[in-house]
Amino acid sequence: MKITNYLLSALIMGTMACNSKPTEEENPKAPKEPNIVIIFADDMGYGDLGIYGATQWTTPNLDKLAHDGTRFTQFYVPHAVCSASRAALLTGAYANRLEIFGALDHSAKHGLNLEETTIAEMLKKKGYHTGIVGKWHLGHQPEFLPSQQGFDSYFGLPYSNDMWPHHPETKDYYPPLPLYEGDSVIQYLDEQSQLTTWYTEKAVSFIEENKEGPFFLYLAHSMPHVPLYVSDKFKGKSEQGLYGDVMMEIDWSVGQVRSKLEELGLADNTLIIFTSDNGPWLSYGGHAGTTGGLREGKGTSLDGGIRVPAIFTWPGHIPADKEQTQPAMTIDIFPTIAALTDSKLPNLKIDGRNIWPLIEGEKMEEKPYYAYYNRNELQAVIYGKWKVVYPHRYRTIPEGTEMRNDGFPVNYLYLDFENTELYDMENDPAETTDVKDKYPEVMAQMDSLANLARVDMGDALNKMDGPGLRKHGTIEGEK
Repeated sequence: MKITNYLLSALIMGTMACNSKPTEEENPKAPKEPNIVIIFADDMGYGDLGIYGATQWTTPNLDKLAHDGTRFTQFYVPHAVCSASRAALLTGAYANRLEIFGALDHSAKHGLNLEETTIAEMLKKKGYHTGIVGKWHLGHQPEFLPSQQGFDSYFGLPYSNDMWPHHPETKDYYPPLPLYEGDSVIQYLDEQSQLTTWYTEKAVSFIEENKEGPFFLYLAHSMPHVPLYVSDKFKGKSEQGLYGDVMMEIDWSVGQVRSKLEELGLADNTLIIFTSDNGPWLSYGGHAGTTGGLREGKGTSLDGGIRVPAIFTWPGHIPADKEQTQPAMTIDIFPTIAALTDSKLPNLKIDGRNIWPLIEGEKMEEKPYYAYYNRNELQAVIYGKWKVVYPHRYRTIPEGTEMRNDGFPVNYLYLDFENTELYDMENDPAETTDVKDKYPEVMAQMDSLANLARVDMGDALNKMDGPGLRKHGTIEGEK
């Protein structure tokens, strides 16, 4: 497709396509009230599942989940960091559009604006029971907790599990780590060996309690984000060590959820989505996952940071053993669920699209996807098999660094991408060879797509503001 046609289409459809109610033709032929389960891992790398190439630990439940549905090989998050990635998943909008950057900690006085619509809020209007188990990370102040964002129940941590007094680098910065149930702190954690087990038990209980349905369960695991903890059930079970043990326990958790759905006769009316918030935190060495050969990791817009495993399973509705190679992104999950449930999309603009045909293993017209990082830096654009990376500062592990395996990180080296580079991701998934001189027409197309984003959402790298940006939520008295 020529870029001029894409631009014309974008100008004509624009916000209308993003914000209108799905038509009957757009909706999949499926029950209007399927149960929805999203399982969101934290810092899990693209190569961390057996079906994606892991070798030193086993993930039989996740591998079966993939065999029973569609597995994406080029699935992205738009931001390689915790809070921003979660905002994008739950709203279908780029987090920089919502003014959610980085990873919010205990000192944050802001969160996801209550004017934004989450998947939970959308589904509550359709009569769904909604629950979150695990990590929230979109504002820990009372105004921004899950109960204010459409969730009927909440059990978990308000931010990352390393934001506690035992952090290896900032021991005096973080307060005790609170565990919430509803809007109340029920205890402060001094260790986390039971956390995955507790999450699993709460998730299974939520399914049992809401078996009459429909329900939406958002199971957001705190791990394999550091610090790594595992219960005695899986301690020493992997060949790799603690990280592998943690992965095996997360796999067990997925198996428990599926078993409960099958036990209650709900499996055939439940869509399960499994993915991760970003790639592995490579500076933690043996306590980090693997990118499966992709370049760099968490905290970068190279594919090791933003390409994640993604599995969609729904017996009888999603064909088994499908592999989808066409790109998609977590921002697409919101509008896809909207189409499945015949829900009205929010009035405020979102950025994803309904990718149900891709989930069924078919093809769709290509769509540009943008990787923003830091404070509104447009660092990369993905379009079909092409990816462009623009000049910016990024982090890497210095060559020859002796990696650790004790929960302490090594230091990053910060380098500059001095030139714009174009990659053919189909033939060069490790992003090793710049081909912009070989494909000048493609490069021109990619620049045009980047400019579409810049004139809408801005780009700090080019000192551009965007009219399409919205404000995050603030607590009373704060700006």
